Amino acid sequence: MEAFRLLELLILVAVLVGFVGLLLRRNLFLKVLAMDVMGSAVVALFVLVAARSGLQSPILTDPVAPEPASASVALADPIPQAVILTAIVIGLSIQALLLVVITRLSRVDPSLDLGSFEMGSFEAGGRR
Repeated sequence: MEAFRLLELLILVAVLVGFVGLLLRRNLFLKVLAMDVMGSAVVALFVLVAARSGLQSPILTDPVAPEPASASVALADPIPQAVILTAIVIGLSIQALLLVVITRLSRVDPSLDLGSFEMGSFEAGGRR
Protein backbone atom coordinates (compact mmCIF):
# COMPACT_ATOMS: atom_id res chain seq x y z
CA MET A 1 0.00 0.00 0.00
CA GLU A 2 2.96 2.34 0.50
CA ALA A 3 3.77 2.07 -3.22
CA PHE A 4 0.37 3.60 -4.05
CA ARG A 5 1.01 6.48 -1.65
CA LEU A 6 4.40 7.16 -3.25
CA LEU A 7 2.85 7.10 -6.73
CA GLU A 8 0.07 9.43 -5.59
CA LEU A 9 2.70 11.82 -4.24
CA LEU A 10 4.68 11.74 -7.49
CA ILE A 11 1.51 12.36 -9.50
CA LEU A 12 0.62 15.29 -7.24
CA VAL A 13 4.11 16.72 -7.76
CA ALA A 14 3.71 16.39 -11.54
CA VAL A 15 0.34 18.19 -11.42
CA LEU A 16 1.84 20.97 -9.29
CA VAL A 17 4.87 21.34 -11.60
CA GLY A 18 2.53 21.65 -14.58
CA PHE A 19 0.33 24.15 -12.75
CA VAL A 20 3.29 26.30 -11.67
CA GLY A 21 4.64 26.19 -15.23
CA LEU A 22 1.25 27.27 -16.54
CA LEU A 23 1.16 30.24 -14.15
CA LEU A 24 4.76 31.43 -14.28
CA ARG A 25 5.87 31.00 -17.89
CA ARG A 26 5.09 33.74 -20.39
CA ASN A 27 6.01 31.78 -23.51
CA LEU A 28 2.92 30.25 -25.11
CA PHE A 29 4.71 27.07 -26.17
CA LEU A 30 5.90 26.46 -22.60
CA LYS A 31 2.34 27.01 -21.34
CA VAL A 32 1.06 24.30 -23.70
CA LEU A 33 3.87 22.02 -22.56
CA ALA A 34 2.97 22.63 -18.90
CA MET A 35 -0.68 21.92 -19.67
CA ASP A 36 0.36 18.63 -21.30
CA VAL A 37 2.33 17.68 -18.19
CA MET A 38 -0.75 18.33 -16.07
CA GLY A 39 -2.94 16.27 -18.40
CA SER A 40 -0.51 13.37 -18.37
CA ALA A 41 -0.42 13.45 -14.57
CA VAL A 42 -4.21 13.33 -14.40
CA VAL A 43 -4.24 10.34 -16.77
CA ALA A 44 -1.65 8.68 -14.53
CA LEU A 45 -3.91 9.34 -11.54
CA PHE A 46 -6.81 7.61 -13.29
CA VAL A 47 -4.55 4.65 -14.12
CA LEU A 48 -3.57 4.44 -10.46
CA VAL A 49 -7.20 4.60 -9.32
CA ALA A 50 -8.15 1.85 -11.79
CA ALA A 51 -5.29 -0.36 -10.59
CA ARG A 52 -6.26 -0.02 -6.94
CA SER A 53 -9.03 -2.61 -7.14
CA GLY A 54 -7.03 -5.07 -9.26
CA LEU A 55 -4.83 -5.51 -12.28
CA GLN A 56 -6.76 -8.07 -14.34
CA SER A 57 -9.25 -6.80 -16.93
CA PRO A 58 -12.85 -7.95 -16.43
CA ILE A 59 -13.12 -9.75 -19.79
CA LEU A 60 -14.62 -13.22 -20.10
CA THR A 61 -12.36 -15.63 -21.96
CA ASP A 62 -15.15 -18.04 -22.98
CA PRO A 63 -18.58 -16.41 -23.35
CA VAL A 64 -20.38 -19.78 -23.61
CA ALA A 65 -19.17 -21.18 -20.29
CA PRO A 66 -18.20 -18.29 -18.03
CA GLU A 67 -16.09 -19.11 -15.02
CA PRO A 68 -17.69 -18.53 -11.63
CA ALA A 69 -16.63 -15.32 -9.94
CA SER A 70 -13.67 -16.10 -7.77
CA ALA A 71 -12.87 -14.04 -4.71
CA SER A 72 -9.13 -14.55 -5.27
CA VAL A 73 -9.09 -12.69 -8.60
CA ALA A 74 -9.12 -8.92 -8.22
CA LEU A 75 -10.58 -7.29 -11.32
CA ALA A 76 -9.79 -3.78 -12.48
CA ASP A 77 -12.60 -1.25 -12.69
CA PRO A 78 -13.44 -0.65 -16.41
CA ILE A 79 -15.00 2.82 -15.90
CA PRO A 80 -11.71 4.66 -15.19
CA GLN A 81 -10.18 2.83 -18.16
CA ALA A 82 -12.84 4.30 -20.47
CA VAL A 83 -12.31 7.75 -18.94
CA ILE A 84 -8.57 7.39 -19.50
CA LEU A 85 -9.01 6.65 -23.20
CA THR A 86 -11.38 9.59 -23.60
CA ALA A 87 -9.02 11.93 -21.72
CA ILE A 88 -6.06 10.89 -23.87
CA VAL A 89 -7.96 11.55 -27.11
CA ILE A 90 -9.34 14.90 -25.94
CA GLY A 91 -5.94 15.98 -24.57
CA LEU A 92 -4.21 15.11 -27.83
CA SER A 93 -6.83 17.01 -29.84
CA ILE A 94 -6.55 20.11 -27.67
CA GLN A 95 -2.78 20.02 -27.77
CA ALA A 96 -2.74 19.70 -31.57
CA LEU A 97 -5.17 22.61 -31.93
CA LEU A 98 -3.14 24.80 -29.56
CA LEU A 99 0.09 24.02 -31.40
CA VAL A 100 -1.50 25.00 -34.71
CA VAL A 101 -2.68 28.30 -33.19
CA ILE A 102 0.76 28.93 -31.68
CA THR A 103 2.38 28.22 -35.04
CA ARG A 104 0.14 30.83 -36.65
CA LEU A 105 0.88 33.31 -33.85
CA SER A 106 4.63 32.78 -34.26
CA ARG A 107 4.35 34.61 -37.58
CA VAL A 108 3.25 37.74 -35.68
CA ASP A 109 5.86 37.45 -32.91
CA PRO A 110 8.47 34.66 -33.10
CA SER A 111 9.29 35.01 -29.38
CA LEU A 112 5.72 33.89 -28.48
CA ASP A 113 5.78 36.14 -25.42
CA LEU A 114 2.32 36.48 -23.89
CA GLY A 115 2.74 40.23 -23.35
CA SER A 116 3.15 40.88 -27.06
CA PHE A 117 -0.32 39.44 -27.80
CA GLU A 118 -2.28 41.55 -25.31
CA MET A 119 -4.95 43.81 -26.79
CA GLY A 120 -3.25 47.01 -25.60
CA SER A 121 -0.03 46.22 -27.47
CA PHE A 122 -1.73 46.27 -30.88
CA GLU A 123 -2.36 49.60 -32.50
CA ALA A 124 -5.72 50.32 -34.11
CA GLY A 125 -4.51 49.77 -37.66
CA GLY A 126 -1.29 47.95 -36.93
CA ARG A 127 -2.54 44.38 -36.87
CA ARG A 128 -0.97 42.02 -39.39
